[in-house]
Amino acid sequence: MLTVHHLNNSRSQRVLWLLEELGLPYEIRHYQRDAKTMLAPPALKAIHPLGKSPVITDGAATLAETGAIVETIVDAYGGGRLKPPAGSEDRLRWFYWLHYAEGSAMPPLLMKLVFTALPQRAPVLVRGLVKGISSQALKSFVDPQLKDHFDYWEAELGKAEWFAGKDFSAADIMMSFPVEAAADRGGALEGRPRLKAFLEKIHARPAYKAALEKGGPYAYA
Repeated sequence: MLTVHHLNNSRSQRVLWLLEELGLPYEIRHYQRDAKTMLAPPALKAIHPLGKSPVITDGAATLAETGAIVETIVDAYGGGRLKPPAGSEDRLRWFYWLHYAEGSAMPPLLMKLVFTALPQRAPVLVRGLVKGISSQALKSFVDPQLKDHFDYWEAELGKAEWFAGKDFSAADIMMSFPVEAAADRGGALEGRPRLKAFLEKIHARPAYKAALEKGGPYAYA
């Protein structure tokens, strides 16, 4: 049976959601972030050397990285569900958004988080300097990148109801985390009605709600 090593407020929430959408049996092992550092506990390193989530185990196999996990589960257990037909144009879009979510969308969002939090974590004597540098980095580099991504998402959702075409798919599950993070810390929904509608639709899905009940509190929901 599949086991999800689930860290609170993390990307692993998408794996639980995927499994609920597919109606697959699975087990959850819960891990909690350190209340001060927000880092994963050392126990996760016993599962994978990097000590991060998500990680799944399936028999003797251990697999990390959300995109790899989602693609593997859909291919092995999906029975053709949650992905467009092979050879279709939507299938190409599916592959793109499946990997864009972590490869392109999350890095600037992570930079936003780091530069926003950095001044408060800096020593008092240099806090003002760090604040100035962080503010300039956000203004001149990070925020313009984020705006480009947010506008891109909004435009793409104008081409079809979902990211990979007319049907909901695993690509939308992958994109949920960057869109939720962008709404939470980047103001992505302001002036972007399609992104707002996307979040409302995914949050209303029964499988999404079931995953929340099993996974526990999730800050971006």
